[in-house]
Amino acid sequence: MRLEGKVAIITGAARGIGKAYALRFAQEGAGIAVIDLREREAEETAQQIRAAGGNAISLRADVTDEAAMTGAAQQTADQLGRIDVLVNNAALYGDMNIADQSLEYFEKIMHINVGSVIVASRAVFPYMKQQGSGSIINIASTAAYPLPLPSMGEPQTVPISGYAVSKAAVINMTKSMAGALGQCGVRVNAIAPGLTMSEATQQIVPGFIMERITEATALKKPLDPADLAGAAVFLASEDSALMTGQVLVVDAGLIMLG
Repeated sequence: MRLEGKVAIITGAARGIGKAYALRFAQEGAGIAVIDLREREAEETAQQIRAAGGNAISLRADVTDEAAMTGAAQQTADQLGRIDVLVNNAALYGDMNIADQSLEYFEKIMHINVGSVIVASRAVFPYMKQQGSGSIINIASTAAYPLPLPSMGEPQTVPISGYAVSKAAVINMTKSMAGALGQCGVRVNAIAPGLTMSEATQQIVPGFIMERITEATALKKPLDPADLAGAAVFLASEDSALMTGQVLVVDAGLIMLG
């Protein structure tokens, strides 16, 4: 098992892609702290891990609240013994109002999707620094790279692609964090998923957009949440011990970055 003896905090792990990360990490031997505002579903994820013989706790915490995340990190260290991995998965996505083009809503998206990465990373960093090792995995998106999507009609004002901008910021932060924290033995990398058929995606992405993106991929298929878990395990494990500041694009061959 590639993560045996490690402990991982995974935010937004009550459902969807975050849950897929939690289940796979547990299969690889990691103790898991499932952090989400959806308290009941977070506990269901933890129970599923324990039922399979793994070790997991669930914690309700707002990932943008410094006191809450500091407390969650402390509880994780107290109950599971240490903190080796943080997966910054939580984001405003499934509940996103794409039609809202106000500056206020843009600021909300940035606060949640970018601010949470800073808050959660700062909460776990003291534990990783003390032990001289750790892996922070930020979840970006191929939305950070401009894609030739179908037109949604004539714009009435300058559009704000809040989600895309927030994920581009996550990529930038990944690189700056990696440069700063490497001297402490802490690695920081990111995964940029392509179109992934989570509950959230099916809720907010129109069918014709999903078909258009899928057809544009080299493999002609969308991703399932479980398809992303292997990349996360790799970045959490010693197999990537000398990788930091990198973005792994997992998108069935859409943007083909070289």
